[in-house]
Amino acid sequence: MKGSAMSGFWRGRRVLVTGHTGFKGGWLSLWLSRLGAEVHGIALAPDTEPALHRLARVDQRVAGRLIDITDAVALAGAVDDIGPQVVFHLAAQPLVRLSHDAPLRTFATNVMGTANLLEACRALPDLQAIIAVTTDKVYENREWLWPYRESDPLGGKDPYSASKSAAEMAVLAWRRSYFATRDVPVLTARGGNVIGGGDWSADRLVPDLFRALGSGRRLAIRAPASIRPWQHVLGLCHGYLSLAEAAVTRRIPGEGAWNFGPLSADCIPVADLLAGFAAAGCAPGVDVVPGDGKPESRLLALDSSRARGDLGWRPALELPEAIDWTTRWYLAAAAGADMQAETLDQIDTYAARLA
Repeated sequence: MKGSAMSGFWRGRRVLVTGHTGFKGGWLSLWLSRLGAEVHGIALAPDTEPALHRLARVDQRVAGRLIDITDAVALAGAVDDIGPQVVFHLAAQPLVRLSHDAPLRTFATNVMGTANLLEACRALPDLQAIIAVTTDKVYENREWLWPYRESDPLGGKDPYSASKSAAEMAVLAWRRSYFATRDVPVLTARGGNVIGGGDWSADRLVPDLFRALGSGRRLAIRAPASIRPWQHVLGLCHGYLSLAEAAVTRRIPGEGAWNFGPLSADCIPVADLLAGFAAAGCAPGVDVVPGDGKPESRLLALDSSRARGDLGWRPALELPEAIDWTTRWYLAAAAGADMQAETLDQIDTYAARLA
């Protein structure tokens, strides 16, 4: 939807972003602030150093609170105090491999944290919509060539994927049991593998690549042939904004899931993505290492035709440009640039393409 990213819809709107100290939450919060929203955040402190939240000084533009969403009482008090009109729920334990080591923490955060937030929102008098962000990994992955549609069965072969599937069930239950009678839309958004500046999470390809470059070490990868739906973080953020605006203005139904994936040409193997970064000047030595027994999907793609048709959404960057933007961000950070200015400049440039 071209209009949503540039319209006055968000100006003055009171918005809550859970997970605002994270990678996607930071980019979304800064974009909302750029659009004139009154942005509030609830999250844990950043768990990496460096962190986008600190480098881009997100707290200068977001009224943030450090609260664990598994603490139902503290969360409910903060949500009631903020009184948001639109809620974007991104707070999560987002790492597949970590979920194997910490399954109970993963379920507590991703399932009960989501339920706590939904419950905290029930009595909000001015609530207009909730967008709960999940993942493309909620699908029962059959490792086939066809992209998954929103109507395909949910599953989960690892604790992370299963917890996100369960979170989707919680969203649907709260919507039908409590929010439908008030006509408050509650929807989920499913996205693929995201690249972009400011991600330093463990066991993720792009952060590992730039850590290797910065340290002079070789990059270790496990599965160079695995195919993923790569896209820039701003493409997903645009999807979330478009979905929320369409829900509040009642142009779409008030419940259900929405896929936001890249163009089919951008669903490529890990090795090809690394070749793209090498062409952009980022080419650490690479070692292929054996896996450690933790299962990972080899092939996964999303069908985003619903978002393209009903929301008018599509990525404004093809993968080579997404790689270039990501590279420029990390190199600017390494050079000591003003990363709030750099991040906002990329947001403004992306938004201009949607006008």
